[in-house]
Amino acid sequence: MLLIIGAVIVVASVLGGYTLHGGNLMVLWQPTEVLIIFGAAIGSFIIANPLHTVKEVFSGVLRLLTGSPFNKSYYMDLLSMLYELFDKSRKQGVMSIEEDIDNPESSQIFSRYPAIMKSKELLAFITDYLRIISAGNMATHELEGMMENEIDSRQHELEEPAHAVNKIADALPGLGIVAAVLGIVITMNFLSEGPERIGLSVAAALVGTFLGIWMGYGFVGPTSIAMEHAAKYELKAYECVKSAIVATVSGQAPQMAIEFGRKALPTDKRPGFQELNDHVRAK
Repeated sequence: MLLIIGAVIVVASVLGGYTLHGGNLMVLWQPTEVLIIFGAAIGSFIIANPLHTVKEVFSGVLRLLTGSPFNKSYYMDLLSMLYELFDKSRKQGVMSIEEDIDNPESSQIFSRYPAIMKSKELLAFITDYLRIISAGNMATHELEGMMENEIDSRQHELEEPAHAVNKIADALPGLGIVAAVLGIVITMNFLSEGPERIGLSVAAALVGTFLGIWMGYGFVGPTSIAMEHAAKYELKAYECVKSAIVATVSGQAPQMAIEFGRKALPTDKRPGFQELNDHVRAK
């Protein structure tokens, strides 16, 4: 939603100011300039990135339009699910959750949290480390180190689409100049046709520069930054799980273990202590 609101403000401010200053909007409609700039941008984007990054960029933009799932409600469900797993393991033994982590789709605990089930990578992260805990007596610092290494790798994966979009944003002004230069080349053919024809051709060429700079700094660049923020919120879910699992391996009670996880969350989306406690009881 914020992406749409911001885009509307950018369009209204630029085109509104241009119109109020006496500009003609129809002059800005230059389909060939759009074809040159955006065709080249898309092509260079495909050349520079592997297929999985291209797919992640499009799905990331879609998530920005629909809203990130990693909100306070999601984090509360995550902590509540961890509490249930820790509590069951503490009361019935660590082997009691083996069936849950081996088949989360059929688990009564996991099935109560459909939002978490949709996050396949995070779900695998949780089940893998619970499986490691149930399989042997790994030292706490070794487990924490292993989790930190995986989180670092996941961070690079999550930030890769944003970096790819940012590089295209940096390239758009240059591609706008390419379109403008081609427009000036075409203008040279009209030198014998009078000032009016030359003026229109030069204006069309300058529109290419305008579009490249406007789209790069007004839309594509900010979109890459928004994707970075979305990646950070997803990464916080991994850090929350890590803190909670390390705490429970260290011997903390389930209630205290999820408190460690809660403290790892960003303050703007972190549930309060009593708020989380009430949510756990309700679940």
